[in-house]
Amino acid sequence: MYFDAASTAPLHPVARQALTAALDEGWADPARLYRSGRQARMLLDAARETVAEVLGARADEVSFTASGTQALQLGMLGALAGNRRRGAHLVHSAVEHSAVLHTAERWELTPAGSGTGEVTVVPVDRLGRAAPEGFAAALRPDTALAVLQSANHEVGTVQPVGEVARICGDVPLLVDAAQSAGRTDVPAGWSLLTASAHKWGGPAGVGVLAVRKGVRYVSPLPADERESGRVPGYVNVPAIVAAAASLRAVRAEADRENARLHALVERIRTRVPQLVPEVEVVGDPVGRLPHLVTFSCLYVDGEVLLTELDRAGFAVSSGSSCTSSTLTPSHVLAAMGVLTEGNVRVSLPYGAAGADVERFLAVLPEVVGRVRAPLGLDLPAPGAVLAGGAAVEPARGTGAAAGEAAAAEAKAGGAEGGAGPVAAALVVDALGKRCPLPVIELARRIGEVPPGGTVAVLADDEAARLDIPAWCGMREQEYLGEAPAAGYGGDRGSAYLVRRTR
Repeated sequence: MYFDAASTAPLHPVARQALTAALDEGWADPARLYRSGRQARMLLDAARETVAEVLGARADEVSFTASGTQALQLGMLGALAGNRRRGAHLVHSAVEHSAVLHTAERWELTPAGSGTGEVTVVPVDRLGRAAPEGFAAALRPDTALAVLQSANHEVGTVQPVGEVARICGDVPLLVDAAQSAGRTDVPAGWSLLTASAHKWGGPAGVGVLAVRKGVRYVSPLPADERESGRVPGYVNVPAIVAAAASLRAVRAEADRENARLHALVERIRTRVPQLVPEVEVVGDPVGRLPHLVTFSCLYVDGEVLLTELDRAGFAVSSGSSCTSSTLTPSHVLAAMGVLTEGNVRVSLPYGAAGADVERFLAVLPEVVGRVRAPLGLDLPAPGAVLAGGAAVEPARGTGAAAGEAAAAEAKAGGAEGGAGPVAAALVVDALGKRCPLPVIELARRIGEVPPGGTVAVLADDEAARLDIPAWCGMREQEYLGEAPAAGYGGDRGSAYLVRRTR
């Protein structure tokens, strides 16, 4: 059962038919004047008009790229270059696609007048939503570009693009519509828009970059006469034709299919916490994409869980990157301040059947239980954790700011100098252990101290800074903050302080 449409959707039947036909009719160079070239040009122009109509753009505003990632990179760098006179300041939300983050990192190293580019990151709340007020506070007179996704690719939360666009005013706003294009209406107010065909059931290798008339744009690449000078190189006419045909077909089916998938996803959001103990469903329960749901399971490595689900016949993905390959938690989940371990993203493709969802719900508890069994933990009954998008609040504050606020309180109370470190009745040495082992060790041993006692968990895995406060919120324990591990006998890393409340 393929439940990973957010990564790439299966090829739509209409796309397959259009691609086959275009391979015969649109193989020639559309820039040539002979008959086969003119025929390819007509197909390309018709595809461009179709895409523009669905996305709410003019045909001459739409260019085709090799991928959604390339569209984001070219869109950002081209808009920043085109607005150099305004300044070199870039604003984006904390949960943008990694292509945005990487481009922003490059921009910070790019010479801009006497200095370099500057970047401001707008935080999100626990549901993954960037507040318009956050963008208002981040904008400056020298802001050259703002970037905001239409909906998050990991948790499905829809962003307030229209409100942010009004706040931006004459500051260009680039909207990454990769997850929503074809499924929902394109939000109004964008200056630049990007999308990716394989997300809506078109062939891979086709991205979309739309630039509104009047928006200053200078290609960051050497000049080329194709695609309005924005994207160099030969265009793949057959793939573009197939992408346009599938986009039109998907958009025509969207209202009916969205309602059906929304109901299936709601079933997953409601049932998973009832079936599996120690689960947090993340993302906005209302303002969300209709086909996507994400939940995190305590005490489970995301890669292990995905492998076991694959063996059971289900292809899902994990927003959590705390694996042996990267050793870093998902930046989206970290920005939201939610649990980053044991993360599962289910994204249903068009045509997904209710019976398949029921089978998934039947298999999931057994799979999670099998992965957790060797730990020997005393887990509460299923349903004990808030779900359906309800905020499972950390002990102090909300979102990613929770750990920082608690750490500040701990420091003020003597966790780092002054009156000396907070006394710990138990020190749990998890140095050198990767996610989710520090949390597992904490869960195993917190019962060794009486209520009111403090446990110091020594850890050098970055995910512990996120997951220990999240664990405290889920288990109703008090997170006291973070202090240097040296104060508790550690030679590196940090000490995470937890007071047992019950």
